[in-house]
Amino acid sequence: MKIFKYTILVTALFLLSCNDDFLERFPLDEVSNETFWNSENDIINYNNNLYEIVKDDRTVPILMGLGEGPGVNFYDGLWWIDEMSDNLGATTGRAREMYKVSTGNFNVENNPRPFGYHPDGWEFVRAINFGLENYDRVPVAENIVNQYKGEARLFRGWFYAEKVTKFGDMQWIDKVLRTDSPELFGERDSRDFVMQKVLEDLNFAIANLPAEWGPPNDGQEPGRVDKWVALAVKSRVCLFEGTWRKYHGLSGANTWLQESVAASTELINTGGFSLYNTGNPMADYRYASSSTTQAGNPEVIYWRKYEPLINGHFASRLFLNYNGGATKSFVEDFLCDDGLPISLSPKYAGDAEIEDVFVNRDLRLRQCVLHPEDQDLLDYPNDPANTYPRLNGMAGGKRSNTGYHVVKHWNAADEQAPRNQHSVSPPCLRLGEVYLNFAEAKAELGTITQADLDMSINKLRDRVAMANLVLNPPMDPAHANDGVSALIVEIRRERRVELFLEAHRYNDLRRWKQGKYLAAPVLGIRFDAAAEARYPGAADQAVTTLVDGVPYIDIRKGTDFEPKFEDKMYLWPLPTNALSQNPNLGQNPDW
Repeated sequence: MKIFKYTILVTALFLLSCNDDFLERFPLDEVSNETFWNSENDIINYNNNLYEIVKDDRTVPILMGLGEGPGVNFYDGLWWIDEMSDNLGATTGRAREMYKVSTGNFNVENNPRPFGYHPDGWEFVRAINFGLENYDRVPVAENIVNQYKGEARLFRGWFYAEKVTKFGDMQWIDKVLRTDSPELFGERDSRDFVMQKVLEDLNFAIANLPAEWGPPNDGQEPGRVDKWVALAVKSRVCLFEGTWRKYHGLSGANTWLQESVAASTELINTGGFSLYNTGNPMADYRYASSSTTQAGNPEVIYWRKYEPLINGHFASRLFLNYNGGATKSFVEDFLCDDGLPISLSPKYAGDAEIEDVFVNRDLRLRQCVLHPEDQDLLDYPNDPANTYPRLNGMAGGKRSNTGYHVVKHWNAADEQAPRNQHSVSPPCLRLGEVYLNFAEAKAELGTITQADLDMSINKLRDRVAMANLVLNPPMDPAHANDGVSALIVEIRRERRVELFLEAHRYNDLRRWKQGKYLAAPVLGIRFDAAAEARYPGAADQAVTTLVDGVPYIDIRKGTDFEPKFEDKMYLWPLPTNALSQNPNLGQNPDW
């Protein structure tokens, strides 16, 4: 995110307060408000504060980067969200809040969960509504004011859409509340009502945000959100809503899927974006995830900029130490390079040795998970004294729970930087996701063509020299019981592979109503007698589960976090402190 260097006026910050002291002195502050809104720069300064608030990924998880920056943050940002899914196998206590979710071992709690129903999020909504009530005080042209209203309404619509994904019905608030406002004790509004309001906000943002900002907002990198960001957000939000409705038995699915297709198509055809592709299929896919800048990357729609000594983070070190490793499930979902799943391809070389796993496979696998031969190439993990992979129980080095070390994000120089001076800056939104949204929505509508696949998913496959996807692929036996066509299976697979570490998998499983994958054992590499000999000391800690008679590391077997999933977990429970303040909100079903 742009490191805005404007001074946010004390009066503006003061007006955002919603405590009793503020309300008791409202007449004085009202005078301050009357004198604040004089020029376009005042609106800019006010909206810059919204960007500051949205940097907190834990409380406002929408325009996600790697958290606010400085600090030892164990689950702030994009990379960590996959710990709530079946992609990663974290076990450290510092990731407990994440794998409590992935394993179905979470309950109603007094305080809000990370990325949940946090009071700071509602302060964000209040700040947005306060601005929307006051922008028109500024004597500038309506189209200028509407640009900044578009910023605010994009943030509000996106925030509410994210909350609906987790909590379902929500209380829609589009005005500044006072201590005597009846809404403070109101009931939640229906999902239909709230999502229609979300769509209105997103459509307003698309209609009024500029395709490119002019003075005084031009020349900034990454700069402010724009029309293309709004289209990308609408593409994502409407896909989620359409598929949630389809697979959870609600009406109106096709309307939302059509909205997703329309937004995706407009962005693809008119946004001027293209995939990052230098012609190197062994490296181009992971470039954006491991880069310290996205400046000049034609694929990136928006990113947040981290700079040492300004807002540098510590995520490159922390994620290396605590992500736990990729899972067997994730690794096995990668196709062979003939475009067939491992269960059907004659080119699959098995997993007797970890090197075999990468033979004849989609090259994205090698850019997500460490191949032992790439240790020197990637300087992973800044540890030439040891060989990799390394498992728990082995002496020295960086050990993995699963044996599949994660490298999609890896930047050796960044990991070596001092604390709070890491600067890897992954994209918040990129064209690759929009391609996937487009293809999935078209497939769910039953209108997809080979030309649609060629202009979307097959461009992603071409980047890594993979066989193209066709309209009638064979059904992968591993997913034959998912209740969808073979084509939708493959499109879902493509999302899992392409969007690894980009905060999508957990939400995807919930909207598809595929919680069964979160209830499955969390397995790692094959751990037979040959593996015991290769990884000395690992047998002392390894717990295994047999799959077709072959032992694999099972990281949760015998622990307090053996995976389970109940249907009520498709939605999160509201925290008791929110219900104590307003019992009329009501708890979600079965919680």
